[in-house]
Amino acid sequence: MEKNLKSRATINRMQQKGLELFYQKGYYTTSLDDILKALQLSKGAFYYHFQSKEDFMVSIVQHLLFRKVYSMLIEPIEGKEDPFRNIETCLENALEIAEHNPMDFGFVLGNFMNEFNGKNENVSRYLNDICKAWEVSLVTALQKGKSDGYLERHHDSEGIATFVISSYFGVRSLMVGGNPRMLRYQYMQQLRCYFKSMALKSTF
Repeated sequence: MEKNLKSRATINRMQQKGLELFYQKGYYTTSLDDILKALQLSKGAFYYHFQSKEDFMVSIVQHLLFRKVYSMLIEPIEGKEDPFRNIETCLENALEIAEHNPMDFGFVLGNFMNEFNGKNENVSRYLNDICKAWEVSLVTALQKGKSDGYLERHHDSEGIATFVISSYFGVRSLMVGGNPRMLRYQYMQQLRCYFKSMALKSTF
């Protein structure tokens, strides 16, 4: 039992450091030697837990990255009323965290999706699954909002979800090289206008 706990703690430490390195430097520009040096591990110790660098990345995506996206963008809107208000609050909170992060390199999921697109189908599939889970949560919240009388049934929930996801990806990229405070403010103002144009109940 104690051995299993130590092994899990070691794997978690490796994944945390791996995510940090891949986020800051990119997967393809981070070598295995960079990982081993940061973790102070031997190659043997690394290969005891993971078959390859790609296997290591997949484990990071499946466990750490999914949990991060879930806790930040999915869980806060699950089962709640007033989808527009909750999606707005959720995104603003996420943007505010990014704004005050001195080591912000963009939206981690979006960064990885761009980096692996067309280069690694296996990792891309896991990343796309996370994005799909976010999309499904948005669509579910919007569909519930229709039943609860927050927006009319003729509105395209899938289309709204696509707009929210793609616009969030975009503003997070702009925040890296721009004025994050101003961009957050501008983005949220326009998002509120967009939501307000479809809302049946005035909650803005």
